[in-house]
Amino acid sequence: MTEQVTTPAPITDAAITEAAARLRTASESATPVAPVRDLIGTADIAAAYAVQQVGVAERLAGGARRVGRKIGLTSEAVQAQLGVDQPDFGVLFDDMVIPDGGTLATGAVLQPRAEAELAFVLADDLDGEIDAARVRAAIAYGVAAIEICGSRVADWDISFGDTVADNASAGAYVLGTDHKTLAEFEPREVTMTMSIDDAEVSTGTGAACLGDPIEAVVWLAEQVRDLGEPLRAGEIILSGALGPMRPITAGATVSATVAPLGTVTFTTQQ
Repeated sequence: MTEQVTTPAPITDAAITEAAARLRTASESATPVAPVRDLIGTADIAAAYAVQQVGVAERLAGGARRVGRKIGLTSEAVQAQLGVDQPDFGVLFDDMVIPDGGTLATGAVLQPRAEAELAFVLADDLDGEIDAARVRAAIAYGVAAIEICGSRVADWDISFGDTVADNASAGAYVLGTDHKTLAEFEPREVTMTMSIDDAEVSTGTGAACLGDPIEAVVWLAEQVRDLGEPLRAGEIILSGALGPMRPITAGATVSATVAPLGTVTFTTQQ
């Protein structure tokens, strides 16, 4: 007897719309909601990014400005934390940035967690054929960064599809002030330590980010190029965690040193 293989039913436009609406409700009410995997499944990548794109379009229509992209789930430590095995990406908006030494307002990010990473600012567009040499040539400089991830899904109960739909759990970010070109440092060789209230909570190296943060940007550039939205000059790229992310509470001070790029810090509102 031949075994029959059941093909999963395609995710409907109605399900994508409903998933986006559920996540929007979390933002509007500042209250995390149930996962959206009951609507789009756990591993339908196209459906998950379709939900993300609905949310991005709503933010842009509301006046937000896209300033860059974030790569998520690049560190094995973070993948293990969330039970996933591949990277994802999301969009950075102009209202997500916190100045170095600044304060994260209460409620600005739901269920915030911090992770230290290396950010790049592009000097040139990245479209057409893309490889590591092309990416290196397009980078104006690198800078130490802290990403403040957040989840609109209650208790961070997320599958890969949930986090992609939720704009890759993007919340806010802080950039340091020490800018270095790739002639001045090698991304895969940076070392990172992150502390919360002076207690060390995370360590890592550039090699923890897909083996090399440059390769993470290659991956991102190819993904968004294929979607017809290539990386552009001036965009900020958060290349991915260099170590485990950690939850943060009200009144905390978070500091990360990404050597040789210096230290970046922020506090959370009491």
